[in-house]
Amino acid sequence: MNADHPLLEPDDVLIDLHVTTRHALLEEIARHMARRHCLPRDRIAESLAAREQLGSTGLGYCVAIPHARMAEAKRPVAVFARPQIPLAFDAPDSKPVSDFLALIVPSDSPQQHLELLSSIATHFGERSFRESLRSAADAASVARCFAPIRVHD
Repeated sequence: MNADHPLLEPDDVLIDLHVTTRHALLEEIARHMARRHCLPRDRIAESLAAREQLGSTGLGYCVAIPHARMAEAKRPVAVFARPQIPLAFDAPDSKPVSDFLALIVPSDSPQQHLELLSSIATHFGERSFRESLRSAADAASVARCFAPIRVHD
């Protein structure tokens, strides 16, 4: 039987992060994913950084989706991060990014990876979604914004 669960849990929401660089943000996300989801921190950080080297995952509208595939991941893992100060992230509109949804997907699930990215990008592309997300002041409120995005194991 396939399980269905939300992409993002409140325990995976990091608000008011004290980071000032892209590198520091990705390291903080990797630390959290390692601690909470038993994935290797160094591999997470390396995988996310390697993907950013290919091109920024900033979408514009002050949002970004750092993402990577990893063999160590058994299911998709997402972490939302909001730094205290928006970060320069080479987004297409040149605006700093305030809301990040980092995603790690099993390396043997390229279709699921693309489907999740598409769903997340579609939500980020909707003004009403971005406004709801920006007004979400706590972890539970942020997680509720992403509740329509489901993961099927």
